[in-house]
Amino acid sequence: MAADFYDLLGVGRNATEDQLKKAFRRLARQHHPDANPDDADAETRFKEIALAYETLSDPQKRAHYDRFGAPPGAAAGRGGGGGSGDDPFSGMSVGEIFDVFFGSNSPFAGGPFGDDGRRTRTAPQRGADLEAVLTLDFAEAVLGTDAEVTVRTAKVCEMCEGGGAADGAPPVACGTCNGSGQMQRVRQSALGQMVTRTVCEVCSGTGEVIANPCSQCRGEGRVVDDRDYTVTVPAGVGQGSTLRVVHRGAAGLRGGPPGDLYVHIEVRPHNRFQRDGDNLVDQLRLSMAQAALGVEIKYETLDSLEDLDIPPGTQSGQVFCIRGRGVPRLEGRGRGDLLVQAVVDTPTRLSDEEIDLLHELAELRGEEVAPTTRKRRREARRR
Repeated sequence: MAADFYDLLGVGRNATEDQLKKAFRRLARQHHPDANPDDADAETRFKEIALAYETLSDPQKRAHYDRFGAPPGAAAGRGGGGGSGDDPFSGMSVGEIFDVFFGSNSPFAGGPFGDDGRRTRTAPQRGADLEAVLTLDFAEAVLGTDAEVTVRTAKVCEMCEGGGAADGAPPVACGTCNGSGQMQRVRQSALGQMVTRTVCEVCSGTGEVIANPCSQCRGEGRVVDDRDYTVTVPAGVGQGSTLRVVHRGAAGLRGGPPGDLYVHIEVRPHNRFQRDGDNLVDQLRLSMAQAALGVEIKYETLDSLEDLDIPPGTQSGQVFCIRGRGVPRLEGRGRGDLLVQAVVDTPTRLSDEEIDLLHELAELRGEEVAPTTRKRRREARRR
């Protein structure tokens, strides 16, 4: 059964015109398809509410509805017929439905987001956002740097200083839309004439045109050229990070504000260090003697020289932590750590003396090793 129009709007049968309008506006915002992108029924529900308001806000149609109810097939409920022949809003966008009820001068005209998903503007249009890729060395990304980036962009025309006019004259009202930036069209429906609006194609919605366009920018107030910007890269950025640089995008049309520049970061790999979150990871190669007896070394981090004490008996794979020498945290609260993993090298290319000493060591430790032969000595000296 079709839903009752008063129930759809959530008002009583004696609701005033002002109460009906407030109820419709509240429900229209709630059920607008742009506010419910994952709800397939949102537009249907929206049109049901619109039809209920369109009927009850007209005294004659309301009186007819109160006496006889909705006409057969009217899209009054979710389960109603709503065919294109009975639905007065069939084929109309939700923005056009707003125009029907509130007119092009209403804050609701074009819906909350306009006919094309944006609010219609007559102010100078903002320039487009731009994107660029910045490739950094590993140390630059970890420690931060200032880097140059080149983008091809629209910049303010120097000849007309962004005004768009050759003689410096201000823009004049568009003759096509009479300065409104909007074009209205009238369409017939089962409920009578309905007026909808679209952005004026001549002035692109600004309501103004240039009578004598600048020869360099042809009235746009901007020209396309390469520009170099210095981008401050904060310490701690990583592969795939994106930096937003405000007001470094394309210049707006005829003096409009510029857009923003989005810089995507790519990082070259390091020959020693790898990144693990806020930590850095490295491998330190030790000889068998160093691992067995211990050693104190000067260890070079990404940005300093540190004393690193390797204790006797260090095993391959053992990890040593150097606090605060990792990646600076983007929030500015300290740095991660540097994790150094020991890798013990087995000696190769042994001399006869070294072979004899290792045999003596094995004998002292009671370890079983292969007997020394001429062939094994030759192999040990070659490797």
